[in-house]
Amino acid sequence: MRASWQHERSGKEIGFCCGRRTVPSGSQPSLAVCCADVVPLDVQSDAAFVAKVQEQVGARLALCDAETYPRAVLNLTILTLEEISSLVAHHSPAPYIMADIDEDDTVEIVFTSGTTAEPKGVRITHRNLLANLTPLEERIKPYLKWERAVHPLRFLNLLPLSHVFGQFLGIFVPQLLGGEVFFQESLNPSQIIATVRRERISIIVTVPRILETLRERIETVYEARGNLGRFRKALETSAARHFIWRWWRFRHVHAMFGWKFWAFVSGGASLSPHSEAFWRRLGFAVIQGYGMTETAALISVNHPFKMGHGSIGQVMPGQEVKLAESGEILVRGENVSAGYWQNKAESRTANDGWFHTGDIGELDEKGNLYFKGRKKDVIVTSAGVNIYPEDIELVLDRQPEIKASAVIDIQGVHGVEPLAVLVLRDDGVKPDVVINRANESLAQHQRVRRWSIWPGPDFPRTPTQKIRKQIVAEKVKASLSEAIPVGTTSDAHPLTKIVARITKEAPPQFDPTAKLGTDLKLDSLGRVELMTALEDRYQIEIDEAALTDTTTLADVEKIIRGGKPEQAAPYPYPRWQQRWPLSWLRITLLYLIVLPAIRIMGWPRIKGKEHLRQLRGPSLFICNHVTMADHALVLFALPPGFRTKMVIAQDGELLREWRHPPKRTGLVTRLRHLLRYLAVVLFFNVFSLPQKSGFRRSFAFAGEMMDRGYNLMVFPEGERTKRGGLNPFRLGTGLLIQELDAPVVPMRIEGLWKLKQANRHFAWPGEISVLVGKPVRYSSQDSPEQIVKDLMLRLKEL
Repeated sequence: MRASWQHERSGKEIGFCCGRRTVPSGSQPSLAVCCADVVPLDVQSDAAFVAKVQEQVGARLALCDAETYPRAVLNLTILTLEEISSLVAHHSPAPYIMADIDEDDTVEIVFTSGTTAEPKGVRITHRNLLANLTPLEERIKPYLKWERAVHPLRFLNLLPLSHVFGQFLGIFVPQLLGGEVFFQESLNPSQIIATVRRERISIIVTVPRILETLRERIETVYEARGNLGRFRKALETSAARHFIWRWWRFRHVHAMFGWKFWAFVSGGASLSPHSEAFWRRLGFAVIQGYGMTETAALISVNHPFKMGHGSIGQVMPGQEVKLAESGEILVRGENVSAGYWQNKAESRTANDGWFHTGDIGELDEKGNLYFKGRKKDVIVTSAGVNIYPEDIELVLDRQPEIKASAVIDIQGVHGVEPLAVLVLRDDGVKPDVVINRANESLAQHQRVRRWSIWPGPDFPRTPTQKIRKQIVAEKVKASLSEAIPVGTTSDAHPLTKIVARITKEAPPQFDPTAKLGTDLKLDSLGRVELMTALEDRYQIEIDEAALTDTTTLADVEKIIRGGKPEQAAPYPYPRWQQRWPLSWLRITLLYLIVLPAIRIMGWPRIKGKEHLRQLRGPSLFICNHVTMADHALVLFALPPGFRTKMVIAQDGELLREWRHPPKRTGLVTRLRHLLRYLAVVLFFNVFSLPQKSGFRRSFAFAGEMMDRGYNLMVFPEGERTKRGGLNPFRLGTGLLIQELDAPVVPMRIEGLWKLKQANRHFAWPGEISVLVGKPVRYSSQDSPEQIVKDLMLRLKEL
């Protein structure tokens, strides 16, 4: 990275397009020591915003990944992450000579993405960052000896690196602990829990809304078991219990996350007391922090072992905090930014050096800081009463029929008054009943008297999942004034935008009766892409069986509003055979039983084995499917390094039937099925590849296996041949290859079909041949259709 920057270095800025996972955390420090001013941008930033930022900073270089590259429509040099390895290979590995760096030199310029105003770039210096990192390091030192017991401390960062808080917990703080950081693009709650358990994560760094979706996931699991009422009752009675009692009482929840996980770090927005209490009663630590971009991420933070419940922590050492007469939080210290980029005159720092945060807070006698709301969000009624929207939203969001709420101010007959905008989980909900119930928990002056139903499945949100209230207010007020009819907006509907991105066509007019298949032209793979996009956007889980050719857009909206996570698909994805000592037993059985059996039944001739000599790393092997013995024949043809580290995709429906036989299956048949399942898993290390639904989970499992160093074997036809030739390849194979981005080795079995036709179980040596083709690698630009078409041709030419 440093070497690549040498020819660009001239005191100019660098546009830095980043996401949660795709940009390595070492890139920013590397650029900082080269005296390059980094401008982190979120991958969701629109072109107009990026263009305005470029006008201000005059960047010389943009760093992004291959996925972001098509959107980087900037007239400057663009370097993709995929190119870095090849570029640095031409430079010396000797340490880079660091330039002289002053504490007041700029590290980065972080731009706030306002909705209508010009972007403002906050200039963060080395001094600003050190003002927060140095006291944190001093606080951490006494606990490092205890960290050895759980080393390495692993963080799962779900925040974008374009935000200072995400950088703080994703780049800087873990290094103080000698920890490891994992990044994940998907905000799907089930995938988050799976990652935490699989990677043995200790701490999740996230925003309050993700904590809410995780809470909903846990409650849905208990609801499916019929224990939700008992679970909630146990939560209510556990508030005053000791931590150890709570941990044991809810040990099943801890088992879901894995025994090493213990804490959430929440920031970026205010966490509701209800959500904090939920996780604390389960036996997890919830650490809240408070800060702003202008204060280099932190003003206050909770001590993980001395927390003030409901507070946003105590003020960081080296900083001063006081409350103005209006209750606004004022802060002073070296962590406060000197000003905005190219606009140093504009500053929220008063003459006496106090920075005005614009937030309302309270301080208790112990020094704990409590967040009460945004100063500019306070609604002052004609009666002179101050109403804090957040207080009302907390009560509204607790109602089970309401998915999300936003309280805005409107001009009523008697002056300014609050209006609640609601996203309902179901169209059949009666808002007045829900509002009346919520009003019972609100003070007289806080009670909701006017409300509006938001037309979409969710509010527009920022990358940190905050509701864009300004956009909400503009559209609601326009609807009320009849500038735009109620229930519609001037922009394309979010669902049609997602569909257009998948179909590569212009967004169609939103029609609730439009069917996914016949009207919107989404095939099975298109529906998978739609499910993934919806899950990532709305942080829900969708049952694959719920989206079919005949599913309408109105049905999709109902699914999103309901947000009910799917139950775990019954397709088996075993891992027990990969653990010691069973992993050694499996290899022993392979050499003592499987391979000798192949030699006895018909020693096959291997052709093209030389193509594998230069092959390195996990690879994907594909082969035609003739009989149930194909697995063993392919393993026989491969070198030991590949055959011993191989997972094989098996008919998911068949594996499910063996592992979970129908209820009416007799005892003898049930035992026979179970023995078949245990044998095929232990001997061949198989996993489910369903033919009808559930293949999203199968793809995720395949990717995990490759990450762990396993090779993968797939039969792309999806079924055994009925006439001896190749059946059409399933498009899912192309999608899997596209996602895995691994070398693909085509293979073909010859001569076996003749034995099957003659009903022979033994063959003469060399009568069966296994042909191995040259490895091929496909680019991310190749479509699944192109991949399967090319692979079919390669198998035929072997």
